[in-house]
Amino acid sequence: NSVSSRSHAICTLTVTIAPLESSDGGSGSNNEEASSSSPRNHAMRAKLTLVDLAGSERIKRTGAEGARMKEGININKGLFVLGQVVSALSELGQSGKTSRSASSGNNTSHIPYRDSKLTRLLQDSLGGNSRTVMIACISPADSNVEESTNTLRYAERTRNIKNSAVR
Repeated sequence: NSVSSRSHAICTLTVTIAPLESSDGGSGSNNEEASSSSPRNHAMRAKLTLVDLAGSERIKRTGAEGARMKEGININKGLFVLGQVVSALSELGQSGKTSRSASSGNNTSHIPYRDSKLTRLLQDSLGGNSRTVMIACISPADSNVEESTNTLRYAERTRNIKNSAVR
């Protein structure tokens, strides 16, 4: 967002590691064991997603009006849907299922990834083949106790998400 500093920031880095090709077109190994089906001969792809979420906006507290109020409403809408996704995935984690195993079975609970652009972008990181780390920033100020408590509850739910990262 070039106009306002109040927005989410998402940076995704995709890294592909491919085997080196030798001059004869092979994979660089003369071993009979290194067949074309060997994992060493396939490219490995990794994706690192760094996310900085905007804080929730209290319209009464900020006194925002007009365009800034609409901006705050959109921020809150994305955070609300993200909270629904985290809650649904957390419930799966507490029942002992990973998000991948739950999506392949018949007894699935709906995960509302498509309800927001934010959750759609973070779908792989939240419930996919990934390892996810969350860092929660809270304030020690008395005026922010409610927001800090909500952030800690949110982090607790996020901690209950069980992903199974496989190569």
